[in-house]
Amino acid sequence: MTKGLTYGIFIYEQVAELDFVGPMQVFQASNHLLNSGQVVTIAADTRPIRGVGGLQVIPDYSLDDAPPLDVLLLPGTAEVDEYALGNDKAIEWVREQYDKVDYMTAVCTGGLILQKAGLLKGRKATTHWMLMDSLTNDPEVTELPEQRYVRDGKVVTSQGVSAGIDMALWLVGEIHTPDHARMVRKILQYDPAPPYTAEV
Repeated sequence: MTKGLTYGIFIYEQVAELDFVGPMQVFQASNHLLNSGQVVTIAADTRPIRGVGGLQVIPDYSLDDAPPLDVLLLPGTAEVDEYALGNDKAIEWVREQYDKVDYMTAVCTGGLILQKAGLLKGRKATTHWMLMDSLTNDPEVTELPEQRYVRDGKVVTSQGVSAGIDMALWLVGEIHTPDHARMVRKILQYDPAPPYTAEV
């Protein structure tokens, strides 16, 4: 039987909560089924951070003492330039993680953190539709705006917010089995049927 993994989620001030909480639930449910593994949050330091919706989170680890990871997830936010891309230490840490993890993943504008770290060069990628220009204007990135998530080698990017749940479900199915991912989806009762998708 396969073992659970260590999933690391990098968080920062004003991060979009669902960008990381959605995938976090998927990863936790996967590890729960396997009865092993952990999901940890990592930030520049362990002081509480406040998400864009007001949720306050105390990171498990700082960049200096984070455990070895199998998967790293980078969530986004509307003001990613101000709150994430300007942290040179964090960008360098992300760059260093590339050679250590099995998968480097991003939700929404978390993909721009990968871009800033130089990890999207020569790759296909996607991000939130409102900030797709950041990829479109980069000649070293092939943007796929219609794709909900995009895998290119060990790098997986997704569109905004809820798309991270789809990406995370695909990932646990890729790492383990599709049937495992189906059971995770069933546990989470994830079966989107949003209202108002047509005129009423």
